[in-house]
Amino acid sequence: MTTLRNGKQTSIQPVVVEENEIQIIVQHWTRILHIKFGWINEFYKLVANYVMLFFVTAFFIFDTFRSSSKLLKTFDTNISSVYSIDYSTIYGLQLLCSAGDNIVCVWDIETNQQIQSFNGHSDLVSCVKFSQYHYHNYHQNIICSSSGDKTICFWDFKHNRQLQIFNGHTEWIGGIEFSPFYGGRYLCSGSGDKTIRLWDVETFKSLHIFNGHTNVVRCIDISSLQSNNKNENKINDIGVIGGNGYTICSGSYDNTIRIWDIETAKRLTVFKGHENWIISVKYGSNELLNTILSGSFDKSVRLWDIRSDQQIQTFKGHTSFVNIVEYSPFIIKNSDKAVGGNSNVICSGSYDNTIRFWDIRSNKKELYVIKKDNKKYDEIYCLKFIQFKKNEKRNVNLYYGSSDGIIYVWR
Repeated sequence: MTTLRNGKQTSIQPVVVEENEIQIIVQHWTRILHIKFGWINEFYKLVANYVMLFFVTAFFIFDTFRSSSKLLKTFDTNISSVYSIDYSTIYGLQLLCSAGDNIVCVWDIETNQQIQSFNGHSDLVSCVKFSQYHYHNYHQNIICSSSGDKTICFWDFKHNRQLQIFNGHTEWIGGIEFSPFYGGRYLCSGSGDKTIRLWDVETFKSLHIFNGHTNVVRCIDISSLQSNNKNENKINDIGVIGGNGYTICSGSYDNTIRIWDIETAKRLTVFKGHENWIISVKYGSNELLNTILSGSFDKSVRLWDIRSDQQIQTFKGHTSFVNIVEYSPFIIKNSDKAVGGNSNVICSGSYDNTIRFWDIRSNKKELYVIKKDNKKYDEIYCLKFIQFKKNEKRNVNLYYGSSDGIIYVWR
């Protein structure tokens, strides 16, 4: 890994922490804090997650990617469009899942082979996510999917069966997201019925309904723990579901982004500025923790500051609707602000058949554009940066899905 420190480029190898090393850390802190035995399992999970996050997080020089990027391979899904993709490592296998038409598919990244598919939805599948909660707590290989048929389904792709269905929304369901706390026990969903719901994956119950949007809720995200926002004086205990300090953001066809307290379902903030439907929202992390990125049918990408309730930047360049936005793992070479965990490059995918990269500090012209080498006008629907290690070297690939039913891989 290469990073910048005091203006100089430095090479750092990400550390991979072994299981026995994590146990040593747990034992050490158990002795110091005198933690009761009944808390050891939960404490172990907390420390393990923290250690892995701290040591494995890697950032990459954007100029290196820009100068050498090329199409590596493709996954032909045999469906009309790919609307969503997700990634996970399960039992040593690198897996990719995809959604399109009414089908959910699972792929082995190494072999490029489809290993499972489900067609139980009766309408278009909007979003797919791997469930880390089922994997870590029950050793189950589960994918969650949302659909235009008003349901959220859980699929066991090891045993080729449907595990559970969530019913409750009265219109089609768009984005879904698992909670970053309690190992992903809670699931959030946005719907055409203008509501957001919070579900308990363990009990299969709907816990909260968030009301306030006046049109379709197309996209949602759940924050990392926020300790510096203006509502921190209201966050004093762990709350009913352990979600105090976490918030939900939602993007809607009413052209607003709203932030909600995940514990109380109360609305905290409304961002106005987009001139058309909002299709994608994403919370920042690390030093960008208090920011939100959004993409809209008004062809713009916008950056918002949660603490000041203000829009920071507007990025214009796309010639059609923006479907997806993402904070990238790239930093810009020789940038004084590219320190610590701060990623200075964002990217966006659009109906104009391009993926564009932007300097987060500037609303000037994009840094780089990926455009598919064909004359067909294909829309970019989804994208995901996937980090992997090969021959002791850590790399990052960009996976994206489009309206031609193919998943593309760039490096």
